[in-house]
Amino acid sequence: MAKATSFRKQTVTALLFLLACGASCAPTSLSGAESSKPISYQPPKEQVRAQIKWVKPICVETNRYIGWPTVYRLKNGEMMAVFSGDRQGHVCPYGKVQMIRSKDDGETWSAPVTIANGILDDRDAGIMQMPDGEILVTHFTSIAYLSDPAAHIDRHPEYRWHHEKIPPEMVKESLGYFRTGSVDGGKTWSKPFKMYGVNSGPHGPILLRDGSLFALGRSFRDAKSAAATGKPIHQCIISAWRSDDRGFTWKCLCPEIADRNGENAKPKMMHEPSVLELPDGTLLGMVRYHGPDGCLRQTSSRDGGRTWTPFVATPMLGYPPHLIQLPDGKIVCVYGRRVKKPHFGEYAQISDDGGKTWDSANEIVLSIAPSGDLGYPASCLGSDGSIVTIYYQRLDAKTLPCLMATKWRITK
Repeated sequence: MAKATSFRKQTVTALLFLLACGASCAPTSLSGAESSKPISYQPPKEQVRAQIKWVKPICVETNRYIGWPTVYRLKNGEMMAVFSGDRQGHVCPYGKVQMIRSKDDGETWSAPVTIANGILDDRDAGIMQMPDGEILVTHFTSIAYLSDPAAHIDRHPEYRWHHEKIPPEMVKESLGYFRTGSVDGGKTWSKPFKMYGVNSGPHGPILLRDGSLFALGRSFRDAKSAAATGKPIHQCIISAWRSDDRGFTWKCLCPEIADRNGENAKPKMMHEPSVLELPDGTLLGMVRYHGPDGCLRQTSSRDGGRTWTPFVATPMLGYPPHLIQLPDGKIVCVYGRRVKKPHFGEYAQISDDGGKTWDSANEIVLSIAPSGDLGYPASCLGSDGSIVTIYYQRLDAKTLPCLMATKWRITK
C-alpha cells in the first residue's frame, strides 16, 4: 500500500504512516446486514414528479473512504464539491477536507485537491460563495475515534498511537469548527481559522440576502448545564447563529430551539440541521431526528432567526437534510435513508407551499445503496434547471464509500 502512504497527514511520524497504511480497511455497516448480492444503484428513470438523467460515481479514492459532501454552484457557473476524503473509515483520525470541481454542470469532475489537512480528523465540509466572489469552506474536527474503544481503537490501535503523539494543548487548539477562504476561484486557500461560539452543522452556513451568514448548529448539554436546568446531560441543543463578518465572529440569536411533546427530552435525539431562507425572509429549518419514527423534524422563524416554532414531525424518513429552493418556488429536501424501507439510499421530497406540507406520496428515489453507510446528500441547480445531488455511498458491499451524484429534474 505504498500509494496510500502519500495520503497520510504530514504531522505524524513515519512510524505512524506505516502503521496506518497497514491497518485494516474493512468497510463498516451502520445499520443492519448488507446484501451479499450485487445491487444496482440506479433508481427508476421516470418517477411521478421527477426524471433521473443519471446516477454515477464522481470521485473514487481506491481503498480509501469518502464522506459528508456539500455541493455549490459558483457565480462563474462551475460546480464545486467539498468533502472529507482520504480516510481509512467512517471514524478514523486521517480525514482531510478535499475539493473537486465541474465545468460542465456535473457531467465530469476534476481530481480531488486537499484544502485543509490538520492533525485531527477533518470532516463535514460546507461551501458557499460571498457576494464579492470569495469562496468560503467550513468544516469541523473530531476525535470520535477515542469515544468508543471497542468499536475503534481496540480494532485499530494505531489510532491511539497517532493521538498519543499529539500534545494535549495542540489537540485542544485543533478541535473545533473552522472556516477557510479562497479569493482566486479555489486555486489557493487561507489557513483554517477557528470559529469560536458557533455550533457546527454538516453543510455549513448559508448566505442571507442581506449579505450576512446564517447557521443552525448543534451542541450537547454538558454536566454543568444539565445540573442547572434539570435536563439530561448530552441532550442535543439546536441553536441559531449569525455572522456579519464572513464567519470570523458569530452572534447567537436563539440559544435553543424548543421541541414538541418532549421529543428532545432524551440525550442525542436531534442532530445536523439545515436551513433555507425563503423569498419573504422566513427561515426554514430541518433536523435529523433519532426518535422512534426516524423522520426529519422542521421549524421556522419569521424574525430573522431570533424566535422559532417548536420542531414538528415531517413525513421524510431519513437524515440528515439539505434544502434548496427552485426558481418556481418549489422547495426540495434531500436526505439519506439508512434503513431498508424499501431500500437503503438517497431520497427527496418536494414542498409546493413553502414548507407547509411535503409530497410524501410521490417521494423521489435518487439512488439505491447496498448498505446503510451512506448519505449526507446536498444539491445545487444546474444551468439548465436540472438538479445535481451529491452524496456518499458504496458501489457494492465490498468496497469503501465513494462520492456519487444523481442528475435529475422535477417534472411537475
